Amino acid sequence: MSSIPSSNIVAYHAHLYFNDATSMGAAMKIAEAALETFPIKVGRFHQRPVGPHPLWSCQLSFAAETFGDFIPWLMLNRGDIDVFLHPLTGDDYVDHTQGASWLGQSYPLDLTGFTPTKQN
Repeated sequence: MSSIPSSNIVAYHAHLYFNDATSMGAAMKIAEAALETFPIKVGRFHQRPVGPHPLWSCQLSFAAETFGDFIPWLMLNRGDIDVFLHPLTGDDYVDHTQGASWLGQSYPLDLTGFTPTKQN
């Protein structure tokens, strides 16, 4: 099996998961605080499952260079919000499977929209 160099990571997504108005409000506060503190982009707050995500969610996008400061902050400030974290390498399947990490509870993703890649 060949290895994938970490230099393939161009950015990251952290998806805040929520499932009702109360938890969406908590996710919005986290996103606002993160935006005030870090160079990130905050996506839309989806009130239904979107793409591979099984719950309502909001995507936080950030550069690879921001990981070391942002993720420890998110670990300590996410409250009860679960977070799905993955790199962006250009291979969506690998990014959402072997590249995935969770803060809090994990959930099965709907990977039917991704094509598995063959790693040698």
